[in-house]
Amino acid sequence: MNLDTLVKLVVEQVLEQLENEEQCLACNSHCSNRCIHRVQAMVNAGAARITLPPLDSLSARDMAQFIDHTLLKPEACREDIRKLCSEALEHRFASVCVNPIWVKEAARILCGSGVEVCTVIGFPFGATPTDVKVYEARRCIFNGATEIDMVLQIGNLKSGDYDQVEEDIYQVANACHQEGALLKVIIETALLTDEEKVKASLLCRSAGADYVKTSTGFSKGGATVRDVALMRRVVGPEMGVKAAGGVKDFASAKEMLAAGATRIGASVGVKIVQGQSATASY
Repeated sequence: MNLDTLVKLVVEQVLEQLENEEQCLACNSHCSNRCIHRVQAMVNAGAARITLPPLDSLSARDMAQFIDHTLLKPEACREDIRKLCSEALEHRFASVCVNPIWVKEAARILCGSGVEVCTVIGFPFGATPTDVKVYEARRCIFNGATEIDMVLQIGNLKSGDYDQVEEDIYQVANACHQEGALLKVIIETALLTDEEKVKASLLCRSAGADYVKTSTGFSKGGATVRDVALMRRVVGPEMGVKAAGGVKDFASAKEMLAAGATRIGASVGVKIVQGQSATASY
């Protein structure tokens, strides 16, 4: 079976499963770890273990452990980065996500705190040559980054150059893992069809990425519950799924976790953990 045929089959099965879940009458919210119909669907799809948090009891403050506290605006200055890190220390976010020039500053402030330093490469278009992405990743890790969010080669994916896309991810993943860092791959779901989302997720998995991520926050759309659920079904229970872009409050963050996300990228992390609503932007 070639890749296109396999992807078409996966897409049909996954979308049918998602439609069935939306019609589930046993519950009125996203409760995959509580609803027997959803749990059984996951087991049937191949899950060996259900590891979602107990969402019913998850408080806004508890949400911090899933959030990459993000500031990727080009005009962000040193004081902004210091404030971001201070907030991360106060609320115990999973990481801060900053542009490469601020990695060393963030690593200095957060050293020994348990808050990780995440950065972006090939950002935001993914159109950087592979060897440059590898250099970017190694340089950022040298400066203190422990998590790398790279953008997939979107144009190559749409051109059907799947081997090139997979090799691009593999080379960066290899560089990250040699240095003990995690790799998240941004597939930019707003620019992809369902079939392309599945293809991208499969390539991320086969290339050795640790996470598949929805969005850069700089395209025409961000994370949706439907896309997160689709990506989770494709990559299975072992990989991480990061929802980023447009997650603006505690309720929407909780929906993303229920759909299968294990990490949330947000520039309004403080408001999320305080249970407030906000306009999310990078």
